Amino acid sequence: MTLVQLEYIVAVDTYRSFVTAADKCFVTQPTLSMQVQKLEELISVKIFDRSKQPVSPTEIGAQIIAQARIILQESGKIKELINSQQQDVLGELRIGVIPTIAPYLLPEVISAMLDKYPELKLLIWEYTTEDIIHHLKTGVLDCGILATPLTDPNIIETPLYYENFVSYISKNSKLYKKKAVDAEDLNDENIWLLNEGHCMRNQVLNICRSTKNNRLQGLEYNTGSVETLVRMVDLNGGATLLPELAIAELNAKQTSKIRHFKSPEPVREISLVTHKNFIKKRMLNALKDEILEIIPKAMKQKRKKMLLGFRLSCEVSET
Repeated sequence: MTLVQLEYIVAVDTYRSFVTAADKCFVTQPTLSMQVQKLEELISVKIFDRSKQPVSPTEIGAQIIAQARIILQESGKIKELINSQQQDVLGELRIGVIPTIAPYLLPEVISAMLDKYPELKLLIWEYTTEDIIHHLKTGVLDCGILATPLTDPNIIETPLYYENFVSYISKNSKLYKKKAVDAEDLNDENIWLLNEGHCMRNQVLNICRSTKNNRLQGLEYNTGSVETLVRMVDLNGGATLLPELAIAELNAKQTSKIRHFKSPEPVREISLVTHKNFIKKRMLNALKDEILEIIPKAMKQKRKKMLLGFRLSCEVSET
């Protein structure tokens, strides 16, 4: 039994396809299939049920794959120990980020990291929170950047900053003349929301406590883009809520539609999350440092704000 064989069965389980697994492992599909078959013959057990599409592990195969993930994580610590002694930040870091954070945080962070650490390779995907947590547990991702707390015992959370929510109000709204708003003010507004599967959707609903959403007469619009929410308010009226870092992307005319909340302001906690067995500590610390470098000092403290709680059970239906 070899580590390579274990890597292959984990890849097949992750992608549920021999072809895709081979592509991700940079080998041909026959090579990967042959090594998986050799392992099955060695232990006299069928790890995968090939009659199903997508391919799925057998009952005993699922247990073997779970143990293989642990073995691979532990073996990876050897390389990490060597890197830590060399004081180098190098290798591959796979990051998952929720869409309401990625466009406002990552461009500057990526630029700084690639400039500072030329031997570091960053692989980044925008995923929902549910997908990030799943990919952390299956080893597809090394870390995630998302809203917390998650209250998952297998996930380690490192809070980075606290981001206010602000309201974005149409000029046609009676709230436009207000200098600041509170949650109750929004109850009579048509609120444009992200679609199901996005954590910010439930967070906004928790703030507004309203049954209204983006259903204007004859219209139900589903989007995963904060920029689209802004555009819909501009063209169709109503209101939406935006994360604070998104304000920098607005033009002067749009900025005039921003209204801050009265104290205590609603805020979300943004954290760097990893699986409890995560080993690439030096790369993670480098990422954390670069994020904190660009975050305004005021956002690094909770202060007097309404921290929005967050459970994965809720996130499944909204992020």
